[in-house]
Order: sequence, then C-alpha cells, then structure tokens
Amino acid sequence: MGERKVLNKYYSPNFDPAKILCRQQSKNQHIKVRMMLPMSIRCGTCGNYIYKGTKFNSRKEDVIGETYLGIQIFRFYFKSTKCSAEITFKTDPQNSDYIIESGATKNFEPWRAEDEVIDEEKKKRNAEEMGDAMKSLENRTLDSKREMDILAALDEMKSMKSRHATVSVDAMLEALQRSNQVKERKLEEEDEALIKAVFKGPRKPAFIRRIDAKDIDDEEDFPMFPFDKEGTSADHSKRRKVSEEPCNPTDSLTNGTVLDSSNSKG
Repeated sequence: MGERKVLNKYYSPNFDPAKILCRQQSKNQHIKVRMMLPMSIRCGTCGNYIYKGTKFNSRKEDVIGETYLGIQIFRFYFKSTKCSAEITFKTDPQNSDYIIESGATKNFEPWRAEDEVIDEEKKKRNAEEMGDAMKSLENRTLDSKREMDILAALDEMKSMKSRHATVSVDAMLEALQRSNQVKERKLEEEDEALIKAVFKGPRKPAFIRRIDAKDIDDEEDFPMFPFDKEGTSADHSKRRKVSEEPCNPTDSLTNGTVLDSSNSKG
C-alpha cells in the first residue's frame, strides 16, 4: 500500500529556489496569543478592576531596540473587559515583573514593596562595604552573631519539644488538678483572713433569760419590760404586790381623786 502514496515531489533539473518569490512580512508583526493577566490592574477609562489570572486574547510584538542581557522584551495589547479600552504592558526581565505602559494602573502589592526594601538595603550595604574594610568586618560579625542566636533558639526549641514529648496526658491532668487545689486553698485562706479582719474576733451571743414554770403564775405576771443586768425585771416584785391587793371601785372616792363640781364649774 505504500507505493500508492506519493511522499516526495519531483524537482526538475533546471529548478532554481532563488527565483521563488517569498512573502514579505513586517519585522514587528503582531501575533495573537491567549494568556492570563499576570497582575491585578485597574482600567484607567472605566475604573474597572481586572484581577490576576483573568484570561484574555492579546496581540504580542517584539519591542524593537530593547533587550536585557540578550533577552528580548515583548509588548502585549489587550482590551478591558468592561469598556473595551486598549491596555498595553511589556515584560521586565530585569525585575521578573511586568510594566504597565498605558490604559491602566497597577494595584498595590505589599510583597513587592517588601522585596524592594530588601533590595535597597542590600545595595546600601554593598555600597558601604565597597571602600571600608572595618564596616564589612562589623557586618560579618553581626551576621555571625545573628546566626548563633538563631541556632541557640533552635536548640532551645528542640530541647523543649523533647521535654514535652516525655510528658503524658495523665501526668499533665494531675499537675493541673494539684495547681487548682492549691489555688482553692489560697482563696479559702484569703477569705478567712478577710472575715477575721472585718469582725475582729468572735461575736458574743445575746443574753437569753430562761423562765421556769413556777415563775409564771398567770399571763399577767409575764414581764413585758426590759430586764436588768442580773436577768430579772426590776419591777417584777412590785407588779406582783399590786396585783395581789384588792381593787374596790370606791377606793378612788376615798382617796379624793374625784374632782369637785364647784371647781369644775369655775
């Protein structure tokens, strides 16, 4: 079956490839590519935010006359997802980043600012150490001291982890229970000390008089007034004597307690 297919072409003996007319193409030809947005930007026309990872069709071209260490720099053209305004950006191989040229602004990215600060510090340190040997010696001493501190902290963490690995759950619970008991005892002692400080000694019980059955002859004999220091009523005997004396209705007349009628009229 292979002999039925023509896999080569016939070239005549007088064939000259220089006579073939080649298609002329522009040096800066646009190529259509589909890519994802490598950064978060904001459209300058409509103010719409376009986030990192958005897919879009773009046109790519070579930036003529711009290279970095032999690496060609490319420019991309794409349209906003809301207002279809054209946005352009190009690659920045020196900083491993992209530069917005027109149509939008890049959103603030904190990690990029931190990287820039670190790079500036490194450049400043290299510039200081360039012509000063003592400064470079001081920096190396500080670096070695920082490394020793980090290693000491790492060893301490390892030892602490090994100590914690030997502790069991039961032992931990027992230690917590003991600590709670100690705290409860301290609280009880503080409460007792506070009570003693407030009352300043034990309270004296109130005096209570015990009344025998022989002392109570009648309901009227029960004293209804305060007791003396010895616990007996001061006028108890007098009241009993008064109650024993006979009460006659004419006693008031004989004693002269009735008012005179002449005096009352006057």
